[in-house]
Amino acid sequence: MPAPIDIQVSGNDQHAAYSAASEIARKLRSLNGVSDVLIPQDLDYPGLQLDVRREMAARLGLTASDVVNNVVTALTSNDMIAPSYWVDPQNGNNYFLTVQYTNQQIASMTLEDFKQIPLHAPGNSNPTMLENVAGIRMINTPTEVDHYQLFRVIDVYVSPKGEDLGVLSKQVQKIIQETKLPPNVRIEVRGSVLAMQQSFKSFGIGLLLAVVLVYLILMAQFASFIDPFIILLAIPSGITGVILALLLTGTTLNVMSLMGLIMMTGIVVSNSILIVDVTRNYRRTGMPIRDAVALACRVRLRPILMTSLATILGLIPMALALEAGSEQYAPLARAIIGGLTVSVVVTVFLVPAAYLVIHRKEEQPPQEVQA
Repeated sequence: MPAPIDIQVSGNDQHAAYSAASEIARKLRSLNGVSDVLIPQDLDYPGLQLDVRREMAARLGLTASDVVNNVVTALTSNDMIAPSYWVDPQNGNNYFLTVQYTNQQIASMTLEDFKQIPLHAPGNSNPTMLENVAGIRMINTPTEVDHYQLFRVIDVYVSPKGEDLGVLSKQVQKIIQETKLPPNVRIEVRGSVLAMQQSFKSFGIGLLLAVVLVYLILMAQFASFIDPFIILLAIPSGITGVILALLLTGTTLNVMSLMGLIMMTGIVVSNSILIVDVTRNYRRTGMPIRDAVALACRVRLRPILMTSLATILGLIPMALALEAGSEQYAPLARAIIGGLTVSVVVTVFLVPAAYLVIHRKEEQPPQEVQA
């Protein structure tokens, strides 16, 4: 696509569609986040229309196609009509051989000169002038006619100043909704912004499925509905860390940062599993729940810090984007670093506290001794 956002205005009445596209383009130029707005089509470009008098042309041995081919050859060349090749015997390279008027002749050509273009009929060495077989008149014609699935469209290309397409896309949708359209005119937004929106939707569904699958696996392993839920409490804090990291570094939410979000989810869940699993093992030995939670946190704090710090330190060079082209993967590293940092700090307090609050009712209070 020529631009990240392509607003296509379609309708049976091209002038009404062009008017609506011009109104939208005028409103878009007033936005701060827009770098350029362009409508490539122009409906009032000056042109020449040839009305070939077929009977007169036939008497001279010419067809309508012959007339057009002669005019095209005179104004440009016969490259697209009857291409000829010459092979250089020394180097074997192919070269086009074309016939055309000189640039000076074309630049200084008037309408009267255009009428005097000679037309050569096949098998006839006597040329005739263009005005003898065709009527010539000035018209307004489109510079180009574009279609999308058989519908004629007027394109409005919108280029943002920065990399953030999400905010600009919302502004574009708001302008489109506020624009009053003529009858039988419709608007569709296409371009890379559609791929971005579809990617975000896919990653959102993927993140949801990942959380659900992790919960189901943990439920089967722990034989419990509650403990997997406690483990997943580390995910919201990780998502908060991702958002903070992206805001502090000025990084947009893109495909790479979403990949980092999913990877971060797996890492923070593994840290939470360590605490819950060890706590369950201590409780099986008969240890009181409060003591089991406290001991599990002390024992597993070092492995959690070691794995988390190793991941964070290893991703710092990628997050800094020091080399050319490394900025492509920088959002992924920044998302993982931010989510993992916040999650490690919060998980060692949140998960044990949640486990203690939920399971403390299971512990029987000591029986009072009666005299």
